[in-house]
Amino acid sequence: MTGLSRRTFLGAAAGASAATVLGAQFAAAATTSKACTAGATVYVGSYTTGADGHGLDVTSRSGATLTPVRTVPGISDTSWFDRSADGKTLYVTNEGDPNGFVSALDITDVTNPKLLNKISSKGSAPTHLSVHSSGKYVLAANYGTGSVVVLPILAGGKLGAATDLAQHQGTDRAPNAHQVVNDPTGRWVLSVDLGADSVYVYSLDVATGKLALHQQLKLPTGAGPRHLAFDRTGKFAYILQELRPELTVASWDAATGTLKALSVVPAVPSGSTGDLFPGEIALSKDGKFAYATVRGPNTLATFAISGGGATLKLVSSVTTGGNWPRHVALDPAEGWFYVSNQRSGTVTSLPRDPATGLPGAVASSLAVGSVNSVYFA
Repeated sequence: MTGLSRRTFLGAAAGASAATVLGAQFAAAATTSKACTAGATVYVGSYTTGADGHGLDVTSRSGATLTPVRTVPGISDTSWFDRSADGKTLYVTNEGDPNGFVSALDITDVTNPKLLNKISSKGSAPTHLSVHSSGKYVLAANYGTGSVVVLPILAGGKLGAATDLAQHQGTDRAPNAHQVVNDPTGRWVLSVDLGADSVYVYSLDVATGKLALHQQLKLPTGAGPRHLAFDRTGKFAYILQELRPELTVASWDAATGTLKALSVVPAVPSGSTGDLFPGEIALSKDGKFAYATVRGPNTLATFAISGGGATLKLVSSVTTGGNWPRHVALDPAEGWFYVSNQRSGTVTSLPRDPATGLPGAVASSLAVGSVNSVYFA
């Protein structure tokens, strides 16, 4: 099953009623968008191919509530976001299969993104991207073909043709690159591959845009690593696994560009059964807490971080108020969690207690068919 068809399958249960409500909301908002000035601007990505999403929606936030502003035309299957160093350009994946793309949008007016150009990702189902810390490249992970592509950022924010494509190789399953980021120093590029059960470490020549493989950290067969996040110190990486409901804590040596797996922490309470598929990992800025969505039980897990970043412990699991939570994001002030529940087609907000780090009960919900993720402008 290809990357996109797999995602379409996973989101197929999204309710038609949610899509109908969403369409009405955005249609009404289109005539009054200039009045939507309260709160932050939040972008919402959703699947369009074989699904009921809009691709890319703009919402405004007041308190916990998201209000529709507009749908950006011509942007399909948006599944990840990042922005340029100057904040003027938004980059999004267009998770097409067999041909994926990455789009660049002018967000000088954050409430009204304008498409600059769209470039091939040189693979299928690009599911993640990040702007390299040099500011010169966008890196994207092609889930369907298991590869990482390097796209140069041109003057004005447009993307140029790929300078390199690194192909992963699976052993027990086909490779499925799910994430690509640089480490906190900017010296190394790491790609998490679910199918290859590996995290690849590359060096990037910023002058040529060429990748060179430096290390392949192989995790146990069937772990299915999905995303990782570096801790506040930059000395540890927390690798969220999709096929086993676990987190792998790894040490990170930036001087040598080396990951080392240290321990495995469950992402669900003991005795949990049925579908257990972690989705996204997020960390608090104070370095005290990590969070992960888990599809199946539809929960948001909280982990306490201790030992200078070396130790994680599951301390809480609460309902996300929706079905199949693919993604979670903290707002900039870290007062709220926003969870994208793909199958129920809802973005739910949960308050965060700043003292305990724990999420509270769902406070609001926005209908977004086949929702994938949210991003704060």
